[in-house]
Amino acid sequence: MSKPAGYSRLQIRLHWIVFGLVALQFIFAESMEEAWDTFVDGGTVEFSPLVASHVFGGMAIMLLVLWRLAIRLKRGTPAEPEGTTAGQAKVMHAMHWTLYLLLILMPLSGSLAWFGGIEQAAENHTIIKVVLMVVVGLHVAAALFHQFVVKDNIMDRMRTPRD
Repeated sequence: MSKPAGYSRLQIRLHWIVFGLVALQFIFAESMEEAWDTFVDGGTVEFSPLVASHVFGGMAIMLLVLWRLAIRLKRGTPAEPEGTTAGQAKVMHAMHWTLYLLLILMPLSGSLAWFGGIEQAAENHTIIKVVLMVVVGLHVAAALFHQFVVKDNIMDRMRTPRD
């Protein structure tokens, strides 16, 4: 399969939509945590728009990530920036696949906890959350490093579509 010149408009939009949804999940997680604590303590969880948005947001993230993966597998990804070593390329690929995996495991574990009442899934959800924050932080740091230190304009790949 040949490498595309860049990411498509759809791939870029999906990237930023997922980013926004993940950020909202972290920002508004407290209401979900309170609802889970009430559930675990045997209380009745009243309807809350914040809890519902957390549940539906997680489902949306998983569906959008699966869609993004399908596009990636069908269309491919652009070549690494010029000057990228084989080792750097391996790290980049591992980082991206780790992000995809975490963005799928996060809503799966949350769903198993919330809909299945599985406490181990809730514990896993919390662990995945921490790992996801670290990996997202590394992803952002790497993008900024490439943009401002290496100066290979890598961030343009997620701004300018090349359909």
